[in-house]
Amino acid sequence: MIAYLNGRLVHKDPTYVLLEVNGIGYEVKISLNTYASIKDKEQCKLLTYLHIKEDAHTLYGFQEGSEKRLFMHLISVSGIGPGTALMMLSSLTPAELEYAIVHEDVRTLSRVKGIGAKTAQRAILELRDKVMKGEVVNPSASLASVSHNTVRQEALQALVTLGINRAAAEKTLDGILKQHGNSLSLEELIKSALKNA
Repeated sequence: MIAYLNGRLVHKDPTYVLLEVNGIGYEVKISLNTYASIKDKEQCKLLTYLHIKEDAHTLYGFQEGSEKRLFMHLISVSGIGPGTALMMLSSLTPAELEYAIVHEDVRTLSRVKGIGAKTAQRAILELRDKVMKGEVVNPSASLASVSHNTVRQEALQALVTLGINRAAAEKTLDGILKQHGNSLSLEELIKSALKNA
């Protein structure tokens, strides 16, 4: 098990990073929350989880220990794999996710792509007590927005990487940008798109 990686960020994307550690480059899948906290850094330490399947070994990375713990709780629920757990942590902040679980908010959880009402209810049933015993995560601070075209392109790439049809993603993004203009950060834009996709 690889507990963490500490090195130079060679490439940053809303869905993954390339982290160079002692001359070896690791591709690490990340949530939007982690991306928001490391996007201005050149060096960083990511807590990791290594998921091993027959056809792939995938590293998942987290800036905060609380986000990793929540990820580990989520993947313990039947029907929620690492990809879906990462989607949940990208669609909602850890604080929003914990709040939804503790307050049995099935509607909020089922708005996440890949989570139906039954899976949301199962997650609440299995995780409510665990989450209540843990610390409540502080919501992340909002970030300053960057230029419109760059944000749209990065958001589109992230959505396609997360498995959303390119044409549907473009249509959703254009609708959100038309409504909100350039006021949204990349993370806010992707979260809105995930909720509307």
